[in-house]
Amino acid sequence: MAEIHSTAVVDSGAELASDVKIEAYAVIGAGVELESGVVVGPHAVVSGLTRVGAGTRISSHASLGCLPQHRDHAGEPTRLEIGCENEIREHVTISLGTVEGGGCTFIGDRNLIMNASHVGHDCRIGSHCEMASFSGLAGHVVVEDYAVLGAYTGIHQHCRVGQNVMAASGAKLSLDAPPFTLVAGDRARLVGLNDVGLRRRGVSPDRQLALKRAFRTIFRSGLRLEEAVQRLTPDFSGHPEIEHLLGFLQKSERGFCR
Repeated sequence: MAEIHSTAVVDSGAELASDVKIEAYAVIGAGVELESGVVVGPHAVVSGLTRVGAGTRISSHASLGCLPQHRDHAGEPTRLEIGCENEIREHVTISLGTVEGGGCTFIGDRNLIMNASHVGHDCRIGSHCEMASFSGLAGHVVVEDYAVLGAYTGIHQHCRVGQNVMAASGAKLSLDAPPFTLVAGDRARLVGLNDVGLRRRGVSPDRQLALKRAFRTIFRSGLRLEEAVQRLTPDFSGHPEIEHLLGFLQKSERGFCR
């Protein structure tokens, strides 16, 4: 039997695993699914068609599954999908998706979303990411695995943040942030490779060195991207980090930080 505080409000249409804990004054709406071990803190609100994965903890006054901040949203039945073992802290807001954006906002596993951060409609966040306090993602943002956003980071709609990116505190991104890099400033520019993040991921020294060589060729040689790809492909075919970096850049629609 789920542990539900006497002051909490849980709609009969919600689905709760037997070991879910709902603390004082929390509100759980119809259509919400809370999987095993989910904890919902005091005064938190989980609404809409929202599924929260096993082991996720939601702190006080968070609002998940709130309506999209989008003028054209007309109440369509869109979704929010949250994976397992996430830590969602105080006053975080995460919106449902929109029909225009595919109908679903998605968050992977084992992410830390710190206090007062916002995840807009149709965003897609991978796994093992960190959003520090007061970070904000506009609609349709993509954040790949192991990215770290410093406090007060702001990201423009439709931007992408690559795998293992570190965005310095206060960074404002209006362009894509290439994987494995450190970006900083308003508007954000490349500072270099995220060496600390690569070491923490366990990327070997040889692969880090190869990535540094590729970084210099792409971003510091003055070559156009097409020329850099042609130069790198023969030497680095089969190198997972470099192949991912090149593929990310080739798919960029907004342009990327340099």
